[in-house]
Amino acid sequence: MRITIILLCVALLSGCATSQRSQTAQNTNSQAGRLDPRAANRSVAPTSPVLSKPTVDEWRVISIKGRFLSKDTSTIRVYLNTTVRKGERKATVSDFTTQFMLNYVIYPDYNNRDRLGYGNVPLKPESVMQEGDMLTIFFDIKKPANPNLTAAIMLLEITQVDNGRKAQYDLPLRLKATKLSDRFALFDPKTGLPQLRNYATVNDTIVIRDVAGTSKPLRLLRYKHDFDPAQSPMNTAPRSAPKTLDVDSTMTIMTNQPFRLPQEGLYFFLEDTVNTFGIGLVVSDKRFPKLTRPEKLIKPVMYMSTNSEIGELTRASDAKKAFDRYWLNLMSGDQNVARKAIRLYYDRVEEANRLFTTYKEGWKTDKGMIYVVLGAPDRVQRSRDREVWVYNQRSNVSEINFTFNRKQNQFVEDHYELVRYVEYQPIWYPVVEAWRTGAIRE
Repeated sequence: MRITIILLCVALLSGCATSQRSQTAQNTNSQAGRLDPRAANRSVAPTSPVLSKPTVDEWRVISIKGRFLSKDTSTIRVYLNTTVRKGERKATVSDFTTQFMLNYVIYPDYNNRDRLGYGNVPLKPESVMQEGDMLTIFFDIKKPANPNLTAAIMLLEITQVDNGRKAQYDLPLRLKATKLSDRFALFDPKTGLPQLRNYATVNDTIVIRDVAGTSKPLRLLRYKHDFDPAQSPMNTAPRSAPKTLDVDSTMTIMTNQPFRLPQEGLYFFLEDTVNTFGIGLVVSDKRFPKLTRPEKLIKPVMYMSTNSEIGELTRASDAKKAFDRYWLNLMSGDQNVARKAIRLYYDRVEEANRLFTTYKEGWKTDKGMIYVVLGAPDRVQRSRDREVWVYNQRSNVSEINFTFNRKQNQFVEDHYELVRYVEYQPIWYPVVEAWRTGAIRE
């Protein structure tokens, strides 16, 4: 049976965190009530890239990322993933619960200072879990009492007790649980915590569940469509995106019960096939977010290649030889320079996959393209439906901004599209040329 689904404007709920000096904070609710929502729209950095290199003798909040799940009609559960280090030492649960405090305040929107709620989150071992470098904090909050309010912004602040250093994160909340993703998420069957990402790998054990552990059937659709990578930042021509996707296969799964997906592709979980919005999940090979297969490695170089080079790579009968030949030709046969350039380029591709995968691999998204070529921005300015990435110095330009607008998407909450301008050429081409000559060092 051939089933199609209409694509809406078909990328990432990228949270923001920043560190700053202040006087030593007091662990009181009154402090949380003073958090300003406009702070999230000033000087912030993407969720997971390192905000600043941690020194040997002090703790640093390296990243924060979060999501919410509606627990019931009056309660929301909030989950935060954070990485905290002192030099190369990662913080333990004990380090975090004794050295930091967490406050929050809820506002109607980014530019509205009317407080809907605020408080201090007790950091206890039973509400903080650790897996590798990542600490996960989870806690419940009451929904604001206003019945006419459908959405809000939660501003969270992690503060070091000894020196008052702060890291802020803004989390949009939907107060009316109208979408499947408001209540259900991909959970880790081992830890019982949600996975704050839109991808898995083949044959991973997967569980879709809510906070209460409800058991109900979900319809699962699989697409094996190969989505196109992002277009050039200078390409202002209208996009010719497909309006429908053909469903390759369907099945039914039960929430709160583990299952496996043995094939790569885009999967879409729905409560009913008449629903528009569900939960999207990219399933890739076992090495993802790293790319290792030659036929996959050759694709991301399109961001630094000519049309003839791309054609030669895609037509090659031996992808591995074509890949090696491509990089050696660019680096004038210097294997050492080629190895360094390859390592740096694909480190960024891997990070883009980890950060920005939505309904397609992260390197293919608009944010992923900018991240791969230019690296992490120096700061990010956020509002409910927009992010502006700011780079301080590129080529001969003192500051350059890239604006991403959030677009509605049935698969994910975090799909953003870049606002393209031909004026990016003087910045973009010199950086691409630096990649092509092996001059990129960071």
